[in-house]
Amino acid sequence: MTKRSSELNFAFSTPIWVSLIPNYEELNTKLYEYIQKLQVKNPDGITKSNLLGWHSEDFDLDSDVPKYFINSISSSLNEAFQDMGWDVNNQEVKITSMWSIINKKNASNSRHIHSNNYISAAYYVKAPEDCGDIIFHDPRSVTTFRYPKISKQNKLNSNIFTIQPKEGLLALFPSYLYHSVDLNRSDEERIVISFNINLI
Repeated sequence: MTKRSSELNFAFSTPIWVSLIPNYEELNTKLYEYIQKLQVKNPDGITKSNLLGWHSEDFDLDSDVPKYFINSISSSLNEAFQDMGWDVNNQEVKITSMWSIINKKNASNSRHIHSNNYISAAYYVKAPEDCGDIIFHDPRSVTTFRYPKISKQNKLNSNIFTIQPKEGLLALFPSYLYHSVDLNRSDEERIVISFNINLI
């Protein structure tokens, strides 16, 4: 193998953290019941990025189930804060909003960001096969103006990054990162919880 003549650096990388939450089955049972009650209360939901899907109103973060959820994922959140080198001892870590989206067959979510926050998340309560990947889009706008032909796709030349949903999986990402959700092509519901974190 020929020795490289240059050093490859990754400058201004965009982090996306992915973890599988321990004992997610019990957690997801509690979350599913909580979300079902919200849907009964407001069957029409609200409209944000959801296309044909149901979007809940914001969770009551003082109620038991959202608190249990936050405690269950706290180690993953802390790892992200540590990786970023953020001083969480001299700033308040605040979850500004949390909600759920239920995508039935052919529902999706349009491309969007979560402005005025630092970290956003997607956590999967129900994720059947082929229910719609979350797609992250290259935040560097200049890459959309010119794009050369490629011989082999890799992490350096791709302008999207996708994650296949899995029950119990938590994805954390910068709130400025544009993302969308592909069509749910399954006959079952795709249920996700999303939330935003700010430091103040």
